[in-house]
Amino acid sequence: MVLQVHHRFRGRRHMLGAMRSHDASATAGSSPRRSPLGGKGSPTDTGLYFAKIGIGTPSRDYYVQVDTGSDILWINCIGCDQCPKKSNLGVELTLYDPNGSSTADPITCDQERCISTYNAAFPGCKPDVLCPFYVSYGDGSTTAGYFVEDNVQLDQVTGNLQASSMNSSVIFGCAAKQSGGLGTSSEALDGILGFGQANSSMLSQLASSGKVKKVFAHCLDNTNGGGIFAIGEVVQPEVNTTALVPNQAYYNVVMKAVEVGGDVIELPTDIFGFGGENEAMIDSGTTLAYLPGDIYSPLMEKIMAQQPGLDLHTVEEQFSCFKFVGSVDNGFPVVKFHFDGSLALAVYPHDYLFRYHDDTWCVGFMSAEMQSEDGKDITLLGDLVFSNKLVLYDLENQTIGWADYNCSSHITVKDEKSGATYSVGAHNIGSNSAHHIGSNSELVSPRISAVLLLLAAVLYNFMLYA
Repeated sequence: MVLQVHHRFRGRRHMLGAMRSHDASATAGSSPRRSPLGGKGSPTDTGLYFAKIGIGTPSRDYYVQVDTGSDILWINCIGCDQCPKKSNLGVELTLYDPNGSSTADPITCDQERCISTYNAAFPGCKPDVLCPFYVSYGDGSTTAGYFVEDNVQLDQVTGNLQASSMNSSVIFGCAAKQSGGLGTSSEALDGILGFGQANSSMLSQLASSGKVKKVFAHCLDNTNGGGIFAIGEVVQPEVNTTALVPNQAYYNVVMKAVEVGGDVIELPTDIFGFGGENEAMIDSGTTLAYLPGDIYSPLMEKIMAQQPGLDLHTVEEQFSCFKFVGSVDNGFPVVKFHFDGSLALAVYPHDYLFRYHDDTWCVGFMSAEMQSEDGKDITLLGDLVFSNKLVLYDLENQTIGWADYNCSSHITVKDEKSGATYSVGAHNIGSNSAHHIGSNSELVSPRISAVLLLLAAVLYNFMLYA
């Protein structure tokens, strides 16, 4: 399937606060499929990735945020109260109309499709009452509506850099009301595409119908913009993995140590708030990286110790910034996060530092206290630390892993039915078109389908310089 993903917070300086505000809201036998992605992970660009998908019969295009920190796919619907009508992202918003699709089927609360979504009978259900959904985000924003089943267009990988289109029926939320930033943001989108583990996620629905394995991967190119987003078995590059913490709603892993330039920071044992061990949450819906104060403070000290003459100042009351001339990779240390199973995550200076203006650089590591009081003891790792890495989520085996990788190149995926392997690239994933990634480039493919076995996506660089 092809997912077209752009970056939501396009712009410099004046957009940083909005990007940080977005992070506060973020936590809430088949053949391969692929999908184009767009965006660039730098906080001075859009700040998150969003995709273009085709839904309904006839198919219409919708722009949705791709988010591993939530579960359901939901789309703003016709007649919605306080849903956005326009966006400053250069995309045209569209309200989904179930009556305008010949394959749409609104779901009532007494149907098995509603019961299976909630894993229980819906309390107070009466005949002909629509199956409701409600999502609340960390910044207080909410969306509510009802579930609908309709076709989502998928691109099945059929050969090297080739695909053919097909449809798959998916249950998703039809948003009838919004509140908070979701309804007022000038950087609005049509909805959110969750890649969480719940039965209600599109990935879980497709897997339960035998159309895909519950395996997906992304590779976000923060150098050139673009990258790859794939659902299915990735055979190249190979990645080392660590076990996901069981019985957790999010993608949590056990963190063993944090290392800055070879110096190890001792992890406190009393502040990690998920399941008892020192856990970190991995979330593509978050841009930055948030660390508990007892880790954040010594980490910042060790980073800045390599340049003791620099004068730190605060930008927009939240970002630690400084003037620096020269290569940041030569001037600052590599930060490594160590996880269970001897898996390490190396975050290079060009990843955790971003240019704010001219020779002014800012640090992408943030204190978790800036998220919320409830989240002050949580380690939350967003796109910033996973740029230029192939990240593989294997829900079949409950593992996650990654490897440093050139995300503007190709990966190799396997067709489970035939055993054949195919090359999927970041720049040319269509059977009839070549996608060029560049400044202010438009997404070429008309839709970014949902997901079947392999979803490869081109990330497009939507940069708007101040």
